[in-house]
Order: sequence, then structure tokens, then C-alpha cells
Amino acid sequence: MSKKRGLSLEEKREQMLQIFYGSQDFFLLRELEKLGPKKGVISQSVKDVVQSLVDDDLVSKDKIGSSVYFWSLPSCAGNQLRNVHRKLESDLETSKKRLVELMDQRDGLKKGREESDERDQALDKLKAIEVKYNELKDELGRYADNDPATLDAMRNAIEVAHEAANRWTDNIFTVRQWCSNNFPEAKEQLEQMYKEVGIADDFDYLEPSVLIPPNLAGD
Repeated sequence: MSKKRGLSLEEKREQMLQIFYGSQDFFLLRELEKLGPKKGVISQSVKDVVQSLVDDDLVSKDKIGSSVYFWSLPSCAGNQLRNVHRKLESDLETSKKRLVELMDQRDGLKKGREESDERDQALDKLKAIEVKYNELKDELGRYADNDPATLDAMRNAIEVAHEAANRWTDNIFTVRQWCSNNFPEAKEQLEQMYKEVGIADDFDYLEPSVLIPPNLAGD
């Protein structure tokens, strides 16, 4: 024996509306939850079904004191349906006018674009130009590193780095001199420590030519 099919949401809405229409009375939610199962709507789904009716203005809802009441009259539903019908008719009329405008616009755009050998040739030429443009664009990208503005920016960045490196070199010389003056007895230990941290005997200020590659050197 096949299992009985449950009600769809629309069917549940219709059954709950029949409760309102049949009594034309005011209900608390708990009262509707008791009446719902008699119409095939389980009590657990009554709240959501009634709220969907409220959202569609098919059921009215208001708080009186500390209680919330629900009600709906057949005349209210009729008015709501008539309002919906009028809105749909208005939307349909607007859509028809828009369709006519778009068709006129389409016909206007077709003028001068009729299929012809001349038009096909023009389209082929345009396509060839677009392909060539993309090729040149890609080639230009490959030469971006040689752009004068890019080279100037790199030169400026190298100059800033050069100044910073020599500034730190100067600071290191100052610290070494201070250590020599204050700890002359630890000269050998200090020299060994300098080597361990990468300060070799030939440590000195950097010349600009050391930092600037030939292709970035100025004229």
C-alpha cells in the first residue's frame, strides 16, 4: 500500500485560509496549531504556513496587549487578488511597450549592417587589425623593462639603496671605532666577531658603479 502523500505548501496555505474563511474569527497561533491538523496541516508547520500568508497579505496580523492575533476575510483576499491582478496587467503593458521599443531599436541598428560582400570584407579587415593590435601589445609588454620611465624609477631606487647602504656602512665604522677605543684589549676577539657576522677586512663604502648595471647607467 502506497504511503499517503503530504500536502504541498500551496495546499497547506489553502487549507489554513479555509479555517479563517469558515469562521471569520480572530485566532491565536496556538489555536491555529490545534486546528491545522484537522485540515491536514501538522501543528509544527502551521506557524511557517501562516507567516507565508501574512507575508503575501492574505492574512492580517496584529498584537493586542501581549497576544498576537491572526485573521482573514474572503473580501480581504479578493481585494488582494484584484490588486495583484492590476499590478500584473500594468507590468504586462509596460513589458509590451518595452518590447516594441527594443524591436524598433533592433530594426534601426540593422540599417547599414545588411549582409554583403563589402561588409564581410570590412569585418575581416577589422579582425586582422585586432589580431595585429594584440601582437603589438604583447611585444610592447616584452620591452616594458626598457621603458624610459621604468629605467628612471630603477635608477632612483638604486640611488636610494646606495645611500642607505653607505649610511649603514658609516654606522658600522662608527661602532667599530667605538669598540676599539673602549676595548683595546679585546681587539683580536672583536676582529674575529666582525668576520663571523660578515664584516670582512675589505669592508668599505660602495661605489655607484657597483650597483648600477651597464644598461641603466646614464649617458
